[in-house]
This record gives sequence, structure tokens and C-alpha cells, in this order.
Amino acid sequence: MTDPLNPNTFSVDGITEPLRHGTFRHIWLASLFSNLGILIQGVGAAWAMTEMTSSADKVALMQTALMLPVMLIAMPSGAIADMYDRRVVALVALSIALCGASALTALDWLGLTTPNLLLMLCFVVGSGMALMGPAWQSSVSEQVPAETLPAAVALNGISYNIARSFGPAMGGIVVATAGTVVAFALNALLYLPLIGALFLWRRVAEPSRLPREQLSRAIISGVRYIANSPSIKIVLGRTMVATVIGSAIQALMPLVARDLLHGGAQTFGIMLGAFGLGAVIGALSLGEVRRRMSGEAAVRACTLSMGGAITAVALSCEPVLTIAALVLAGVVWTILWTLLNIGVQLSAPRWVAGRSLAAWQTAFSGGIAVGSWGWGRLTDAFGVDVALLGSAALILLSPVLGLWLRMPRTSARDQDAEVLADPEVRLALTHRSGPLVVEIEYRVAPENARAFHNVMQDVQLYRQRNGAYGWSIARDIADPELWTERYHCPTWLHYLCQRNRWTQSERALDRQATGFHIGPGPVRVHRMLARPFGSVRWKEDVPDRAANEPLPR
Repeated sequence: MTDPLNPNTFSVDGITEPLRHGTFRHIWLASLFSNLGILIQGVGAAWAMTEMTSSADKVALMQTALMLPVMLIAMPSGAIADMYDRRVVALVALSIALCGASALTALDWLGLTTPNLLLMLCFVVGSGMALMGPAWQSSVSEQVPAETLPAAVALNGISYNIARSFGPAMGGIVVATAGTVVAFALNALLYLPLIGALFLWRRVAEPSRLPREQLSRAIISGVRYIANSPSIKIVLGRTMVATVIGSAIQALMPLVARDLLHGGAQTFGIMLGAFGLGAVIGALSLGEVRRRMSGEAAVRACTLSMGGAITAVALSCEPVLTIAALVLAGVVWTILWTLLNIGVQLSAPRWVAGRSLAAWQTAFSGGIAVGSWGWGRLTDAFGVDVALLGSAALILLSPVLGLWLRMPRTSARDQDAEVLADPEVRLALTHRSGPLVVEIEYRVAPENARAFHNVMQDVQLYRQRNGAYGWSIARDIADPELWTERYHCPTWLHYLCQRNRWTQSERALDRQATGFHIGPGPVRVHRMLARPFGSVRWKEDVPDRAANEPLPR
């Protein structure tokens, strides 16, 4: 069997492997219909705005209206996806999007649509999809085995881009023959298969032995993890740059059809179809690209090719040349965003997968939202061709970023380590007891001091990723063999969570650190309450609380 995690064996056969799993197959097929509906609505909304106003700013804001919600609520959405049943979260999100699409259909049928109202309802639809995104993407790993995860991610991209190949052309035909109201109605109807598939999914969730985090704490935990994960930070930075400077081609495509090619809704649909066709080719070519190139080389090749394709679109007045350039742009754009998405998915453990993907969505969609607005303003001032040439120039320069932000190498998701038993305590604690101070004493031979210190710098990162703060490492000046690692956790609950968030590589790193220990016994661990209220008597006649007497939670 082909192992799609290994870039040397990723093939077309491997990429279809996730479809052998019924749950993934049903949701994937339903998502194909949903993607068709979204793209048909996108054509209708973009063309409706083009007919209502001649402002390039308003037309480009259509992309912003759909993508800005992802930037604004992605992190709370990711925290919710990690805290609650991801199936239920996705169903609620789809219901919000369905309400927005239905309202847009009704208002357009009544002839009450205005540019601002169109933008507002597209924002509502975008908000529903923003809530759904992290829950949907992070649940893929629950629908397929770990070894087929990259293939499943690529298949989700193929689903979108198969729809992109036909949806825009269908949208153009629908708008040209039946009007925008039918395009909006089709989108509302095509949400229903995905709602049905998710409703029928019997998700098996592993119950946590620890209580659920509060939303605010969950968001902070996600931000802390990302801030202490160099590989995720690099991917997010590259994603933001690529989408800000590369969003011009999609945001300005209606204006390319109208102003450069002097076409109508059908021309616009064909252009989007060409971009989508290229995207399908790109998804099918992903395995070959991964086999032949490193992640950094592939990203550089994609950005250089994208810059050339956008230059051709800007300078072309011939539909055939424009369509050929858009096919190339679709190929490299899909390979680029899939590589970035896989990079995040394989860099994040399961407990924070939703929040990590939410951060990626924020970078991706936020970059498109900000970039679309900026390129629209530039188009109003200087024209479509100048804006596209500016975008192309920046894209051609962007590979220089690889000198400082080189793409990390990822081949498989780091698996969760075995769950540790709670440490033995003699003081009555609740989950809210804290702050907790942890001190770990190591005895290290002087000749290994430098190597030990270097390993502890990596230990610091994973401690902080998993919830610790105030980390330090100190060496005893009277006893140079004695080293003391010290860190804090806000509460006893956070400490228990921090102990059970380890991945296998982090557990191996911990063993590497303790491997330097040369003491007669194991490393000594001290766990102390920084402010132990309730652990001592307030008055002489007040009895101590028994160790087995629970406190209110």
C-alpha cells in the first residue's frame, strides 16, 4: 500500500486511499456539492456587485467580506473545535451560513439588495464558514488513519477545486440565464447534503478525564503553543505574505473579464473555471512535487511561477492566453496552499490541532482580505493592469524570505505520548488550586554542561507550548553538578493538562534531558503551591483539613 506521508511514495493511488473510509467519503462528496454552491454564489455576488456599482473598491471587497470573518473569529472557532464535539460545531456553523444564504436569496428575489447589504450577508455566510473551518479540518484526522492524512488534506483541496473547475462556469451560465437570485438559492440548497452527512456521522470521541478549559483559557493556550512553535510560526508568516501579495489575481478577476477582455458573466465564469482546472491539476501533481522537491524549493517554484502567470494575465488582451495563464496560476496556487496547510497539520498535536489550523486560516484568509482591499484601492487609482503587475513583482521577490524563514521539514504528525498518572499529593487540592511551582533537580557531569544546557533550551519550548510559564534553568554555584529547572502553571488543572499534552518527540526530548542525570537516584521533582491558601490553619482552634476531604470545585 502506498504511504502518502512519505513524499517518495505519494501517488495518485495513494491520494485516493482516504476514500476507502466511508465517513470521509460521504462528507467529501457532500462537501463537493457545498463547494459548488459557494462558488456559484460567489459568481452571482461578484457579478451583482459589478452591475450595482462601477467601483473597483466595492468589487474587490467581495473577497474581503467572505474572508474577513475567518481572520476575526478563527482563533475562537479553533478553541471551540478543540473544546466541543467537532461534528456539532460544524453543524451549527453550516446552519449560520445557510441562514445567511437564504436571507440573501429572499432579499434579492424581492429586489431589495444593495451593495452594502450584499457585503453584509456575504459576511454572515463567511462567518458560518469561518466557524466551520477549524472543526472540519481538524476532524479529518478522526475520519482517516494518520498515514493517509496528507492525502485527505489534498483530497479536500481537490474537492474545492473540482467545484472551482465547474462551479464558476455553472455560476456564469446560471447568472446569465436565470439571474443572481437563482445562484443564491442554489447555494442555500447545496448546503443540505453536507448538513445531512455530518448529522449521520457517528463520531466516537475519547472522553477526557480532565474538565474542559474555559474559552478564554483555551484561546490563550492555543496562542501560547503557536508562539513557542518555530515551525508553525514560519508557516504562518509565509502564508500571510503569499496571500497578501497573491490575492490580486482572484480579487480582480471580475475586472479582468470586464475591462481587459471586455467580456461578461460567462467570460468571468470561464476564467474561474480555468483557474479551478489548474487547481485540480495542481492537487493531482502534489505527490510528484513533494517527491522531487523539498518544501522550501517547492514554495519558491510555486511563487516564481505564480508571478509569471499574473504578469501574463496583466499584459494579455487575448482570452486564450489569459485562460492558459490562469490554468498555470491555479496549479501553483493549489500546490502552495496545500503544502502550507499540511505543514501546519503535521506540526500540531491533536489537542491543539483546531487552534493551529485556525491560526493558519487567520493568516490565509486575513492575507486575502487585506490584500484584496489593497489591490482594489490600487486598481481604482492606477487600473487593473498596473495592480496585477505590482502583485507579480512582489511575488517574484518573495522567495528571498526563504533565507530567513525556511520552510520546515515535516513527514508525519507527532503522535500523542501515553497518558501519565496524576502525581501523588498529600495536600487537598482542587482544579483551581494554584499557582503551582515545579522544580526539577538534575545532577549533570561538568563536561556535559554545555550539551545539557542546549537540550534544555528545547525543553523550555515544549514546556511553554504545553502551558508552563516563567521557565528558567539555574546552576548551583556551590555545587556545579546541580542544575534546577523551574517553571509555573496557573492552577493544578493546568499542570495536569500540561503533563498530558506531551507528544512522543517531546517525551523523547525529556528522556534525553534526564539522560544527563548522574545522581544515585532519579531526578527530584518538587511541586509546590505558590500561595497555599487553605493548606494551613488560620486559627489555633481550627483543625487542619484532611488530605482526603475534597474542597468545592
